[in-house]
Amino acid sequence: MDIRTNEPSAAKLPPNAVGAKKFLSGPQSRWRELVMLVRAFREMLIGFRYLHFAGPCCTIFGSARFREDHRYYKLAQEVGAAVAREGFTVMTGGGPGIMEAANRGARDAGGRSVGCNIKLPMEQEPNPYLDHYLDFRFFFVRKVMLAKYSYAFIAMPGGFGTIDELFEIATLVQTKKVEPYPIVLCGSEYWNPMLEFLRETMVKNKTIDAADVDRFIVCDSPEEIASIVGKIARESFGLYEAAPKRKWWLFE
Repeated sequence: MDIRTNEPSAAKLPPNAVGAKKFLSGPQSRWRELVMLVRAFREMLIGFRYLHFAGPCCTIFGSARFREDHRYYKLAQEVGAAVAREGFTVMTGGGPGIMEAANRGARDAGGRSVGCNIKLPMEQEPNPYLDHYLDFRFFFVRKVMLAKYSYAFIAMPGGFGTIDELFEIATLVQTKKVEPYPIVLCGSEYWNPMLEFLRETMVKNKTIDAADVDRFIVCDSPEEIASIVGKIARESFGLYEAAPKRKWWLFE
């Protein structure tokens, strides 16, 4: 994994790379499993060292498939700008589409913009609106980083990856593994059918509680979203506490 500034990525995965596919393919040799463990540890360590100083973050999820002329791209750009003006570092998965739009909005607003990019066989290139980004080999390490440093989570319209990230955060909050950080669904037309399914099927069958659904904040106004997450972060989680100090003896 690498920490990089806003420059084109030259790294390519070699054909024989030991990645998540190998990691999840059942028992390997003891040596290969040790190598994978060390690689995952290294990604965690570098991610912790850098993101510790990234500032109070707000993670924005969303599809990589929306282009610049799509209304959801434009909405995400406005959300990223509003969140940045509220004092957050905008964190995304670092790729194109909604991720690019949110980072672009943060950059346009003069805010901080970081990305946690994933290395894929057909490599996802980091978008050009990132102040810094980190490349990850393992999805699970990347998901930890997207969650660990954020005071709020905003889900824009997206596919399987967005749904996965959204419900992982919802599960962590539901099971009290993390604080009840605000989870915002932006794009009510897109998300309302899902919410209806949750209420009409899952709540009625008692597989989740109504409170689990009510926890989602549905809002389409970028300024209102920024105001909501900023207020909750300040009043409940001390957003404006002093920034961590770098320690020379840790080579920070």
